[in-house]
Amino acid sequence: MDVAPSGRGRWKIANENPNVRKTKGYHLEHHFGHGKQSLAAFRLSLTLLALLFHPVLEWSDDKSALLRRVLARRRTFFHDIQAVMRYMIFDNWDHLMDFMIQGLE
Repeated sequence: MDVAPSGRGRWKIANENPNVRKTKGYHLEHHFGHGKQSLAAFRLSLTLLALLFHPVLEWSDDKSALLRRVLARRRTFFHDIQAVMRYMIFDNWDHLMDFMIQGLE
């Protein structure tokens, strides 16, 4: 019985990471292995960098963390950023986050 919680924790860690890469907007399993080898490796590097950077952004930027809490799905957050930036130009990241937070009010 003492070993079961450790096993569950290990299983959770082993399964959550690939699940996030597949289903939370990173599309890791769909785009790689196609085309030129160097392009696939470059896109893989960018995806992994984003995967590592997003939690850091949520920890260090209060506005981004607020938006992520309100827009619970990561995909919704990214789609909203993409839609807004298609039609508007922002001076910086804070300006974009302020605009999105005002839109929620």
